[in-house]
Amino acid sequence: MRRFWIRMNIIYEKLMFFIFLIALLIVIYGLYDAWYVYNKANDDSYLRYKPIPGESIPEDMPITDDMVAWITIDDTNIDYPVMQGENNMEYLNINPYGEYSLSGSIFLDSRNNADFNDEYSILYGHHMEHGAMFGALDEFLDKGYLENHSTGTLIVGRNSSKVYDLGIFACMKINVFDKKALDPESWGMVKELIPKEASAVNTSITKSSHILVLSTCVEPVSTNRLLVFCYIYE
Repeated sequence: MRRFWIRMNIIYEKLMFFIFLIALLIVIYGLYDAWYVYNKANDDSYLRYKPIPGESIPEDMPITDDMVAWITIDDTNIDYPVMQGENNMEYLNINPYGEYSLSGSIFLDSRNNADFNDEYSILYGHHMEHGAMFGALDEFLDKGYLENHSTGTLIVGRNSSKVYDLGIFACMKINVFDKKALDPESWGMVKELIPKEASAVNTSITKSSHILVLSTCVEPVSTNRLLVFCYIYE
Protein backbone atom coordinates (compact mmCIF):
# COMPACT_ATOMS: atom_id res chain seq x y z
CA MET A 1 0.00 0.00 0.00
CA ARG A 2 2.86 2.36 0.88
CA ARG A 3 4.46 1.73 -2.54
CA PHE A 4 1.14 2.53 -4.18
CA TRP A 5 0.91 5.97 -2.54
CA ILE A 6 4.55 6.73 -3.28
CA ARG A 7 3.91 5.89 -6.94
CA MET A 8 0.76 8.05 -6.96
CA ASN A 9 2.71 10.97 -5.48
CA ILE A 10 5.35 10.62 -8.17
CA ILE A 11 2.67 10.59 -10.89
CA TYR A 12 0.97 13.62 -9.30
CA GLU A 13 4.23 15.56 -9.16
CA LYS A 14 5.00 14.76 -12.79
CA LEU A 15 1.47 15.75 -13.82
CA MET A 16 1.70 19.08 -11.96
CA PHE A 17 5.11 19.74 -13.49
CA PHE A 18 3.68 19.03 -16.95
CA ILE A 19 0.72 21.38 -16.34
CA PHE A 20 3.06 24.09 -15.03
CA LEU A 21 5.29 23.68 -18.08
CA ILE A 22 2.32 24.05 -20.46
CA ALA A 23 1.12 27.17 -18.58
CA LEU A 24 4.63 28.65 -18.76
CA LEU A 25 4.84 27.99 -22.49
CA ILE A 26 1.44 29.65 -23.02
CA VAL A 27 2.59 32.74 -21.11
CA ILE A 28 5.86 32.88 -23.07
CA TYR A 29 3.95 32.54 -26.35
CA GLY A 30 1.52 35.29 -25.32
CA LEU A 31 4.39 37.65 -24.50
CA TYR A 32 6.12 36.82 -27.78
CA ASP A 33 2.90 37.29 -29.75
CA ALA A 34 2.27 40.69 -28.13
CA TRP A 35 5.86 41.75 -28.85
CA TYR A 36 5.63 40.50 -32.43
CA VAL A 37 2.38 42.35 -33.17
CA TYR A 38 3.70 45.55 -31.56
CA ASN A 39 6.99 45.26 -33.45
CA LYS A 40 5.23 44.78 -36.79
CA ALA A 41 2.84 47.67 -36.10
CA ASN A 42 5.82 49.94 -35.45
CA ASP A 43 7.79 48.78 -38.47
CA ASP A 44 9.08 51.98 -40.07
CA SER A 45 10.94 50.25 -42.89
CA TYR A 46 8.14 51.45 -45.19
CA LEU A 47 9.39 55.02 -44.85
CA ARG A 48 12.37 54.41 -47.11
CA TYR A 49 9.86 53.83 -49.94
CA LYS A 50 7.71 56.90 -49.30
CA PRO A 51 7.06 58.54 -52.69
CA ILE A 52 8.86 61.81 -53.37
CA PRO A 53 7.02 64.16 -55.74
CA GLY A 54 8.86 64.43 -59.04
CA GLU A 55 10.89 61.26 -58.48
CA SER A 56 10.24 57.71 -59.66
CA ILE A 57 9.89 54.85 -57.17
CA PRO A 58 12.97 52.74 -56.36
CA GLU A 59 13.48 49.72 -58.60
CA ASP A 60 13.67 47.45 -55.56
CA MET A 61 10.34 48.73 -54.15
CA PRO A 62 8.96 45.69 -52.22
CA ILE A 63 5.55 47.23 -51.47
CA THR A 64 3.00 45.46 -53.65
CA ASP A 65 1.25 47.00 -56.66
CA ASP A 66 -1.88 47.42 -54.50
CA MET A 67 -0.36 50.57 -53.02
CA VAL A 68 -2.53 53.51 -54.18
CA ALA A 69 -1.36 56.34 -51.93
CA TRP A 70 0.60 57.44 -48.89
CA ILE A 71 -0.97 59.20 -45.93
CA THR A 72 0.79 61.39 -43.37
CA ILE A 73 -0.93 63.08 -40.43
CA ASP A 74 1.42 65.69 -39.00
CA ASP A 75 2.73 65.26 -35.43
CA THR A 76 1.46 61.65 -35.20
CA ASN A 77 2.82 58.18 -36.01
CA ILE A 78 0.50 58.01 -39.02
CA ASP A 79 2.91 57.90 -41.96
CA TYR A 80 1.99 54.83 -43.99
CA PRO A 81 1.42 53.47 -47.48
CA VAL A 82 -2.26 53.08 -48.39
CA MET A 83 -3.28 49.77 -49.94
CA GLN A 84 -6.48 48.79 -51.76
CA GLY A 85 -7.64 45.21 -52.21
CA GLU A 86 -10.44 43.63 -54.15
CA ASN A 87 -12.51 43.66 -50.94
CA ASN A 88 -12.30 45.18 -47.47
CA MET A 89 -11.03 41.98 -45.83
CA GLU A 90 -7.88 41.53 -47.92
CA TYR A 91 -5.56 43.90 -46.05
CA LEU A 92 -6.90 43.40 -42.54
CA ASN A 93 -4.07 40.97 -41.82
CA ILE A 94 -1.70 41.55 -44.73
CA ASN A 95 1.06 44.14 -44.58
CA PRO A 96 2.13 46.34 -47.52
CA TYR A 97 4.78 43.77 -48.46
CA GLY A 98 2.05 41.17 -49.02
CA GLU A 99 3.02 39.22 -45.89
CA TYR A 100 0.70 37.94 -43.16
CA SER A 101 0.63 40.37 -40.23
CA LEU A 102 -1.93 40.83 -37.45
CA SER A 103 -1.40 44.60 -37.62
CA GLY A 104 -2.41 44.57 -41.29
CA SER A 105 -2.21 47.70 -43.44
CA ILE A 106 -3.87 51.06 -43.86
CA PHE A 107 -6.24 50.49 -46.77
CA LEU A 108 -8.74 52.32 -48.94
CA ASP A 109 -12.33 51.10 -49.13
CA SER A 110 -12.60 48.76 -52.12
CA ARG A 111 -15.65 50.72 -53.33
CA ASN A 112 -13.69 53.96 -53.66
CA ASN A 113 -11.72 55.15 -56.68
CA ALA A 114 -7.97 54.81 -56.20
CA ASP A 115 -7.39 58.40 -57.38
CA PHE A 116 -9.45 59.80 -54.47
CA ASN A 117 -11.74 61.80 -56.75
CA ASP A 118 -14.85 60.51 -54.94
CA GLU A 119 -16.79 62.95 -52.84
CA TYR A 120 -16.29 60.64 -49.83
CA SER A 121 -13.33 58.23 -49.44
CA ILE A 122 -12.74 55.90 -46.47
CA LEU A 123 -9.45 54.60 -45.06
CA TYR A 124 -9.33 51.76 -42.52
CA GLY A 125 -6.58 50.79 -40.08
CA HIS A 126 -6.20 48.75 -36.90
CA HIS A 127 -6.19 50.50 -33.53
CA MET A 128 -2.74 49.61 -32.16
CA GLU A 129 -1.08 50.53 -28.87
CA HIS A 130 1.22 53.54 -28.45
CA GLY A 131 -0.27 55.41 -31.39
CA ALA A 132 0.76 52.87 -34.04
CA MET A 133 -1.34 52.42 -37.20
CA PHE A 134 -4.59 54.29 -36.46
CA GLY A 135 -4.16 54.14 -32.68
CA ALA A 136 -3.20 57.82 -32.83
CA LEU A 137 -6.75 58.81 -33.79
CA ASP A 138 -7.89 58.69 -30.14
CA GLU A 139 -6.28 62.06 -29.54
CA PHE A 140 -8.63 63.80 -31.98
CA LEU A 141 -11.60 63.21 -29.68
CA ASP A 142 -10.27 66.20 -27.73
CA LYS A 143 -11.36 69.45 -29.38
CA GLY A 144 -8.22 71.30 -28.31
CA TYR A 145 -5.98 68.63 -29.77
CA LEU A 146 -7.95 68.57 -33.04
CA GLU A 147 -7.70 72.34 -33.42
CA ASN A 148 -3.91 72.23 -32.96
CA HIS A 149 -3.28 69.12 -35.07
CA SER A 150 -5.35 69.63 -38.19
CA THR A 151 -2.91 69.10 -41.05
CA GLY A 152 -1.64 66.21 -43.13
CA THR A 153 -0.67 65.10 -46.62
CA LEU A 154 -2.05 62.56 -49.08
CA ILE A 155 0.30 61.45 -51.87
CA VAL A 156 -1.71 59.65 -54.55
CA GLY A 157 -0.22 56.99 -56.83
CA ARG A 158 2.95 54.91 -56.61
CA ASN A 159 4.76 57.61 -58.56
CA SER A 160 3.25 60.48 -56.54
CA SER A 161 1.13 61.65 -59.47
CA LYS A 162 -0.80 64.00 -57.17
CA VAL A 163 -0.13 65.51 -53.77
CA TYR A 164 -2.99 66.83 -51.63
CA ASP A 165 -3.08 68.69 -48.34
CA LEU A 166 -5.48 67.46 -45.66
CA GLY A 167 -7.47 69.54 -43.21
CA ILE A 168 -8.82 67.60 -40.22
CA PHE A 169 -12.14 69.05 -39.15
CA ALA A 170 -14.15 66.53 -37.06
CA CYS A 171 -13.96 63.37 -34.95
CA MET A 172 -16.70 61.09 -33.66
CA LYS A 173 -17.59 57.59 -32.52
CA ILE A 174 -20.25 55.60 -34.31
CA ASN A 175 -21.64 52.06 -34.39
CA VAL A 176 -20.23 49.99 -37.25
CA PHE A 177 -23.75 48.96 -38.23
CA ASP A 178 -24.69 52.59 -38.84
CA LYS A 179 -24.23 52.61 -42.60
CA LYS A 180 -24.65 56.38 -42.82
CA ALA A 181 -21.00 56.99 -41.93
CA LEU A 182 -19.31 53.96 -43.51
CA ASP A 183 -20.93 53.98 -46.92
CA PRO A 184 -19.14 55.99 -49.64
CA GLU A 185 -22.53 56.84 -51.13
CA SER A 186 -23.88 58.46 -47.97
CA TRP A 187 -21.89 61.69 -47.58
CA GLY A 188 -25.08 63.70 -47.65
CA MET A 189 -26.31 61.90 -44.51
CA VAL A 190 -22.89 62.17 -42.83
CA LYS A 191 -22.94 65.97 -43.18
CA GLU A 192 -26.15 65.97 -41.15
CA LEU A 193 -24.72 63.48 -38.65
CA ILE A 194 -21.49 65.32 -37.76
CA PRO A 195 -23.06 68.32 -35.95
CA LYS A 196 -25.15 65.91 -33.84
CA GLU A 197 -22.63 63.16 -33.06
CA ALA A 198 -19.13 64.62 -33.34
CA SER A 199 -17.07 64.80 -30.14
CA ALA A 200 -14.87 67.50 -31.64
CA VAL A 201 -15.35 69.85 -34.59
CA ASN A 202 -13.04 72.54 -35.95
CA THR A 203 -15.23 75.04 -37.81
CA SER A 204 -12.24 77.17 -38.81
CA ILE A 205 -11.00 74.59 -41.35
CA THR A 206 -11.57 75.58 -44.98
CA LYS A 207 -14.15 73.33 -46.64
CA SER A 208 -13.54 71.20 -49.73
CA SER A 209 -15.70 69.15 -52.08
CA HIS A 210 -13.71 65.96 -51.33
CA ILE A 211 -13.72 64.27 -47.93
CA LEU A 212 -11.43 61.60 -46.50
CA VAL A 213 -12.46 59.73 -43.34
CA LEU A 214 -10.07 57.61 -41.26
CA SER A 215 -11.78 54.72 -39.49
CA THR A 216 -10.55 52.44 -36.68
CA CYS A 217 -11.90 50.27 -33.87
CA VAL A 218 -12.43 51.86 -30.47
CA GLU A 219 -11.81 48.71 -28.37
CA PRO A 220 -10.44 45.25 -29.30
CA VAL A 221 -13.93 43.72 -29.18
CA SER A 222 -16.46 46.38 -30.05
CA THR A 223 -18.95 47.40 -32.70
CA ASN A 224 -17.96 51.04 -32.24
CA ARG A 225 -15.72 52.86 -34.69
CA LEU A 226 -13.73 56.05 -34.29
CA LEU A 227 -13.89 58.33 -37.33
CA VAL A 228 -11.68 61.30 -38.12
CA PHE A 229 -12.81 63.50 -41.02
CA CYS A 230 -10.45 65.41 -43.32
CA TYR A 231 -10.99 67.74 -46.24
CA ILE A 232 -8.85 66.96 -49.30
CA TYR A 233 -7.48 70.11 -50.93
CA GLU A 234 -6.70 70.16 -54.63
